[in-house]
Formats: sequence, C-alpha cells, structure tokens
Amino acid sequence: MFTGIIEVLGEVEDLKSDKENLHITIKSKISKELKIDQSLAHNGVCLTVVDLKNNSHTVTAIQETLNKSNIGNLKIGDVVNLERAMQLGDRLDGHIVQGHVDQIGICKNIQEADGSWIFTFSYDESLHNLTIEKGSITINGTSLTVVNSKSNEFSVAIIPYTYENTNFHQIKIGETVNLEFDVIGKYVAKLLKV
Repeated sequence: MFTGIIEVLGEVEDLKSDKENLHITIKSKISKELKIDQSLAHNGVCLTVVDLKNNSHTVTAIQETLNKSNIGNLKIGDVVNLERAMQLGDRLDGHIVQGHVDQIGICKNIQEADGSWIFTFSYDESLHNLTIEKGSITINGTSLTVVNSKSNEFSVAIIPYTYENTNFHQIKIGETVNLEFDVIGKYVAKLLKV
C-alpha cells in the first residue's frame, strides 16, 4: 500500500524487452537503499525490484501492466515518480493507494492559475471508473484532490511544490498518465453497479 506522496524522482537509464515483459532500470537517490523483492511505485505502478547496481534498480513490467498503464511508453531519460511502500504506523498523508493502475488518462488542458496550475484529464468512461468533487485520484502515483468532476474528465489543482517535485512539470497536453481511482469509490461503484 502507498500514500501517493512522491518520495523522489528517478531517471530511466535502460529498457530491455524480454518476450512480453519490459525490464526497466532507473537511477534515483533511493535506489541504493532498496532491496531485491521490495515493492516500489513507479508513476503509480507497483513493481518489484529484481536487481540493484550502484545507484540504480531494475523492475519488470508484465504485459498486463503495459496494457493498463503508460509504463510501456517510457524512454531512456524520462523522469519517473517513485514512492516506497508505506510502513505500518506511518502517517497516511495522501490517501490509500494500491499501486494498481486502473487505466490511462489523457491530458486535455493545462491552465496557469496565478501561482498554481489546473490540469484537466479525460478518460474512457466505459471502464466504469468515476471521480467525485473533492474526492481522491492518483495521477502517475501522486495523490490529488479532484476539483472538477464530469462523466469522462476531471481537473486537479497542482501547487508549485507538487509541480516541481513530481513529473507534473513534464506533462504536456495530449500525453498519457496513469490513473488509479479511489479504492472506496471503486467498491461503492461496484456495489451500486454504476
């Protein structure tokens, strides 16, 4: 389980395809503190550390992950949001994040708002995910609050700290992001068959 509070940015150093899998090597400030078999969220996708070298770690994304997320679009040099799994007893500063991406979204608009930014994203509503005003959403692993909810799109407000310390500063209109909808909302939607 994660909180959606990004710990550090990592940089993609290497990508290797192996049958239907993608091995991703990332350099980061926390790589040397990791251990083999540890869960780590990469742009919100929970992946297992399979190798460690110097200041980098390697994880493997299977085909299911590549189908549901934007991990397969990574290129060498891309910046990735990283968060280690939450420790029991820690504060839950964001919200409950599983690291299981539900689907991708597309950045439709970025508007400067006098010191912050409003990002608007659309998503395929046929997958039955939903947002609510002031509800939680995870975008590329970052815990955020929905400020404008519609049936197939929503907006979030990004403060300067989040903009500078996550990969939001690199998101452009038309690009895909990983979306994990609020786990409580998913259960309610399933119970109500929304």
